[in-house]
Amino acid sequence: MDQTLEPIYKAVLIGDKDAATENVQAALDAGKDAGVILQKSLIPAMEKVGQLFEAGEYYVPEMLIAARAMQAGLGLLKPLLVDSDVKPTGKVVIGTVKGDLHDIGKNLVAMMLEGAGFEIHDLGTDVSPDKFIAAIKEENVDILAMSALLTTTMPMMETTIKAVDEAGLRDVVKIIIGGAPVTTEYAQKIGADGFAPDASQAASMSKRLVG
Repeated sequence: MDQTLEPIYKAVLIGDKDAATENVQAALDAGKDAGVILQKSLIPAMEKVGQLFEAGEYYVPEMLIAARAMQAGLGLLKPLLVDSDVKPTGKVVIGTVKGDLHDIGKNLVAMMLEGAGFEIHDLGTDVSPDKFIAAIKEENVDILAMSALLTTTMPMMETTIKAVDEAGLRDVVKIIIGGAPVTTEYAQKIGADGFAPDASQAASMSKRLVG
């Protein structure tokens, strides 16, 4: 790896937010292109974090601090990426379904997706089907990601998918779901395109779906 990019990669891997910001700035000052910094250091670092998580070497706290370090570095790059017209991997609308106020898992998924190069539109918690539909129309998104942490709010995922279908948008968007009580069987039953048991797998599944 390039000598200006390796410190960024390492900073994200260990979750050092300050080092990530400093090294991204140093790379920019050295004339590195924002798109190259994103593609060659931040995204590979988050892919490695995902691998370490899946191997049981990293846990949720390590993943969170790595994602925060990545976001700190990305904060410097975003305005430049927009200016240089670097295309995101895809656009994702994400939210916790209506009636559910849990957001830690959803936030981590959003961070991991951002680390995988996706543009994220986070609608927050307690999101009604209408809000999801409006966002799909307005943002021209590729993926709708829904989270539910309660068995009582899970049926709202099915309600939302039906509403997306009735709005004539089911063919334009892939739908992924997740949350503690959710299963692959449930995803299939309600007509979702996929279920991810954790944030790392949500990122890799989303890449496959837009690929």
